[in-house]
Amino acid sequence: MPVKSARAALISIVAAASLLSGCQEESAPPPQQMPQVGVVTLEAEPFAVTSSLPGRTAAYRIAEVRPQVNGIIQKRLFDEGSEVKAGQQLYQIDAAVYEAAFKSAEASLASSKSLADRYGLLVKEQAVSRQAYDEARAAALQAQANLERARIDLRYTKVLAPISGRIGRSAVTEGALVSNGQTQALATIQQLDPIYVDVTQPARDLLQLRRDLAEGRLERASEGAAKVTLTLEDGSEYDHEGQLEVAEVSVDAGTGSVTLRAVFPNPDKVLLPGMFVHARLVGGVRNDAILAPQQGVTRNARGEPTAMVVNAENKVELRTLKTERTVGNRWLVSEGLNPGDRLITEGLQFARPGAEVKVVPASNVATEAGAVQPQAQEG
Repeated sequence: MPVKSARAALISIVAAASLLSGCQEESAPPPQQMPQVGVVTLEAEPFAVTSSLPGRTAAYRIAEVRPQVNGIIQKRLFDEGSEVKAGQQLYQIDAAVYEAAFKSAEASLASSKSLADRYGLLVKEQAVSRQAYDEARAAALQAQANLERARIDLRYTKVLAPISGRIGRSAVTEGALVSNGQTQALATIQQLDPIYVDVTQPARDLLQLRRDLAEGRLERASEGAAKVTLTLEDGSEYDHEGQLEVAEVSVDAGTGSVTLRAVFPNPDKVLLPGMFVHARLVGGVRNDAILAPQQGVTRNARGEPTAMVVNAENKVELRTLKTERTVGNRWLVSEGLNPGDRLITEGLQFARPGAEVKVVPASNVATEAGAVQPQAQEG
């Protein structure tokens, strides 16, 4: 009997130990899994450094139409706001007085020339003095000059367009008295095709651009003049591309800016003088630019941009960056990232500096086919 009791007790102890061991195995935590992060492998790529600058349009040529003789306006021969051609008659000034003066000058020339010719024959026979002959010749030349002046004055009664372009409203009507040298213009003609766009750029930005080009950090976008594109006041893009033509030779002391002038084709006359526009100027090309997706760039407590990258050992590194501008949905990074770096853009909440991670391609960043093209930013 005691043997059976001892055997039963032993069985109970073994069963309890097995049960306790099973409970411990069930309550033991599973082995910790390696955190998974999505990465984008960075590559150096060419990037056009652009500046978005405010500007205003200005006529390519401006000519104020003024009378060059005195008289009464008889006719206006153009439609206000229309296109006129160089040499086209715009006004007719009363020509009666100038026609009479021209005829009088013709008669005076004929008389003076006849007298000079007659004296030319007589001087050979010594019938008149050489002085009288010279005076007759001088009078004939003076009469010729008077005729030319009368012809010019008569021609000036037809007021012609000095340039081709669009003419504005007329400041005078038929019957108005006008005079040579008056301050008020009869009308103004503006050539609108091509057209100028004057933009202002901070002098410090222009200096930095020239320094980058000189030191080789940037290359010129093209061999010729820099290309310029426009955004109009309503937000639409202007169809034609222009080019930078000239930069002001001095800095505005009040604003610290330099005026740049670009010229644009304007065949449809969409651009009118005085319009406000935004011009995008391509200053140069950086061939080794690093463009980091915004999903992978955060800021620390000091406001500095930072990024997490995965090194060759699949461990996380924290980098402090220096960024210049946004380009679409990416940051242009000048310091802190290099070609070939694997930038974490997905699973940042699981990444800790020094921790080993499992790397997969990021799914929250557009592929190259769907990537947003670089856009001009303020700069």
